Amino acid sequence: MYLVLAAAYLAAVVVFEILAVKGHAFSKTVATLLLFFGILAAGFLVFVGLVFSFAGAELNAYIAALAVFALLLFTVLNGIAWGYIKKRRVYLPVIIIFCAALILTGGFAAWRIRDRGIETVSDSARIRLDYQPREGSKVAVLDEPPNLLLAGDDLPILDGATALYPVYSAFAFALYPKDRLGAGSPVWCSTTDGAYRNLINGSADIVFAAEPSDEQKKAAEDAGLTLELTPIGKEGFVFFVNSKNPLDDITVEQIREIYSGEITEWSELGVKRLGNIRAFQREEGSGSQTALIKLMAGRGLAEAPIEDVVSGMDGIITKTADYKNYKNAIGYSFRFYSTEMVKNDKIKLLSVNGVYPSEENIRNGSYPLASEFYAVTAENSDPRCGEIIDWILSEQGAELIEKTGYTPIR
Repeated sequence: MYLVLAAAYLAAVVVFEILAVKGHAFSKTVATLLLFFGILAAGFLVFVGLVFSFAGAELNAYIAALAVFALLLFTVLNGIAWGYIKKRRVYLPVIIIFCAALILTGGFAAWRIRDRGIETVSDSARIRLDYQPREGSKVAVLDEPPNLLLAGDDLPILDGATALYPVYSAFAFALYPKDRLGAGSPVWCSTTDGAYRNLINGSADIVFAAEPSDEQKKAAEDAGLTLELTPIGKEGFVFFVNSKNPLDDITVEQIREIYSGEITEWSELGVKRLGNIRAFQREEGSGSQTALIKLMAGRGLAEAPIEDVVSGMDGIITKTADYKNYKNAIGYSFRFYSTEMVKNDKIKLLSVNGVYPSEENIRNGSYPLASEFYAVTAENSDPRCGEIIDWILSEQGAELIEKTGYTPIR
């Protein structure tokens, strides 16, 4: 769109300039100035288009460099136009500057394309699609019919964290009528923060998530609600790095020092030639961010990498960046989620205090960052919620939790 506008505007200016000179309405100098500003405006539109094409809405980090390139290119284009109209030579320095501007712009574009190809670990629609409660999906199923079946139109709404969607999707697939799991399904996936909001405002009946943050507890208290947390399983809180990073093990204290800003270079951990540590965080209110804050034991968090994104309602907003798998990056999530989302060996889970986050080590309690996840309800919830939670705590519920890849409480 920007390129079309630029071409149309420039064409209009050039046609006007030619007609003006032929009709002697203006001198060539005035006509040249008109052409100058026409090229300037067209160039500006072109570069705005390039910015949005190659940088998306991430303007803050790139606008200075693009402005320099744009000014160079505008200067060269107008120098060429002036030389053509005045019948003067375009000198070699102008051509060199022009080529340099193009090379720099092209290099920037190539770098952005390469940067976009780097693997990202983030909440994704893929896990929701793969684990839908339907025949043929990856959702876990029981070996025998469930000993609880729910019927009726007004079924309890299940919601929760993306990382736990495969678990509670399996619960719904076992307990709910199959014809209720299509359009208008009572199984949602609003992420941890959204699910707690839905539970507090009464939109959801059971939320499957990690322990609520202090802010989420405060929101429930302000609404006059008491949240009832029933532990149903255990999962490992894991840290990961690029697979080419030679680091294999990290201590809890080193994690705290990284995320508090006390350790900022990989060399401080014995890793050479990786430079600064890019310590990615998650958005406030997410289950993994709440787990990190709890792990920090009162230490403040260093500033996280951020990005500018376009919100449909609010324009450009700034948010905490999702983990980007740079060679010098470190990030965190829950074990199942991180391994499910990136199966191409481009990230590597770290041992913590010498213990690898395997299912067995989470089950036997030797992995130090294993934590419980919960079925959360509000007081005075639908009585059927109690039936569902009792069933989840039964052998059949534990079977589905284990088949999905988590560790049941039983």
